[in-house]
Amino acid sequence: MFHVEHCMKTHKTHMNLKDHSVSGERFKLLVDPYYGFLYTDPKPSDKDLKAYYSDVGYISHNNQLRSFVDAMYHVARYVSLKRKIRLIKPFMLKSGALLDIGAGTGHFVRSASLAGWDVTGIEPSSTAREIANSKGCCLVFDEEALGAFSEGSFDVITLWHVLEHLPSPLESIEVFKKLLKPNGRIFVAVPNYKSYDSRYFKNFWAAYDVPRHLWHFSKNSIIKVFSKSQMSLESTHPMLMDAYYVSMLSNKYKSGSHKILNSLWTGLLSNAKAFRTGEYSSLIYVLKKSD
Repeated sequence: MFHVEHCMKTHKTHMNLKDHSVSGERFKLLVDPYYGFLYTDPKPSDKDLKAYYSDVGYISHNNQLRSFVDAMYHVARYVSLKRKIRLIKPFMLKSGALLDIGAGTGHFVRSASLAGWDVTGIEPSSTAREIANSKGCCLVFDEEALGAFSEGSFDVITLWHVLEHLPSPLESIEVFKKLLKPNGRIFVAVPNYKSYDSRYFKNFWAAYDVPRHLWHFSKNSIIKVFSKSQMSLESTHPMLMDAYYVSMLSNKYKSGSHKILNSLWTGLLSNAKAFRTGEYSSLIYVLKKSD
């Protein structure tokens, strides 16, 4: 568990906001002064949390093109898949073994497999697993499969917009670290609450996505969380398309319209400012075992 659970009463409220996509319920974001992240309060129980993923339109499990924002998501996914494969390529060692946590409907698993990786995906949603495995790869399994792997099994472990969903990230990171080979890497992509588009949209920022996102990270908080497990930050990489897609969804929550021109401008401005500050809408972190 994170340090937050021992002293929640002393933590300041960063903002109040609601679940815009499923329940309409209200939540707080509290600040953890030790790690520097924000966390969702109240935190649903593991059992209750499943209900917040029940919407059939939940975008990360959605393969349909029903709206412009869906199309934008698919474009962003295509671009990011190509980039992710390029990023992990230097770490394909002798076996090229890769574990993808939160594989969703299997797009990355399939792309990595086609690129020559020996891939295993882990996905808790049975619906998403069925979609992933219906594509012919049959490489995506439920969480229980993690227990079948021996220590030092993987060259690369990936968590693409997954860490913020995990009920107990510190415990999970310890598990992932043990599964990693000595020279392996963990790739983590998460939204950045210190980005310009986050500050612009405030409590309408779509990447808060409460309560599905339980934790909300900055670069410094990622460094502190992983250093707890003796892992260090090697490099960071921007996810440029996220600023545009998130801005469109945020405008939808704020005004009922995607406001395409405003969203494109906000995304462009966010990326331009981040070029100087490094505070992109979403970032990929490459982490290794500390020396």
